[in-house]
Amino acid sequence: MTITTLAPVCIAPQQLAASVRTQGYGVLNADGVAELLAAPVSDLKALQADWDDLPLDNFLKDGGHYRRRRHSCFIAEQDLRQIPHRAHYQPLAYNALHGGMLRMFEPMRAASVAQPVWKQLLLSLARVCSSVKGEQPWFIEAHQFRIDTSSGIGRPTPEGAHRDGVDFVAILLVARENVSGGESRIFEADGPHGQRFTLSEQWTLILLDDQRVIHESTPIQPTAEGGHRDTLVLTFRSGGFLEQVS
Repeated sequence: MTITTLAPVCIAPQQLAASVRTQGYGVLNADGVAELLAAPVSDLKALQADWDDLPLDNFLKDGGHYRRRRHSCFIAEQDLRQIPHRAHYQPLAYNALHGGMLRMFEPMRAASVAQPVWKQLLLSLARVCSSVKGEQPWFIEAHQFRIDTSSGIGRPTPEGAHRDGVDFVAILLVARENVSGGESRIFEADGPHGQRFTLSEQWTLILLDDQRVIHESTPIQPTAEGGHRDTLVLTFRSGGFLEQVS
């Protein structure tokens, strides 16, 4: 397999849909994200305090206590609406470690969802998704993650390289403090090529075509006390949310 090691090559937001269409992913730096949202980066910072109060993820099958998260669901059409709280579900075909379970996490805080920048973020990314695959409603799952190193190594993707079973995945770096590792790796789902780079700038965003690429983030290790990596992961799916088949 050919893998090229590189820093993320960031593009202008006007190029994001074309980049996702041609190579399966695109990366925006903080200024690009602000331009995409037509909002200053300071508006995004209004969301950041949430990550200091995320509940533990009690579904980790490796017995770890390194992941905290909240989860909520939305539908983007002409506007954005939050739907009643529901469990997160992935088939085993997409998540061999945690698939097949209904995982009910605590929802996002209502005050965060009410922030204007939250709607701007989801609707802006939904428009990019529609530019790639056609105008349609997008069924969005939002995951706030903190991976911490208080017990040693933290694993952002304990399931390894994977697809999520959706159309698109957006990963926004919210914070990175006192850690090493956490390299983002993106591979062609049906080809030999891949890319790897490390997100280090706050509010950098990756948008992935989940049907064309697989992705993972490597484990993180502490470099000082309080080491952690915070991300917001948004998945966009056409036709409905992933459901458990009885």
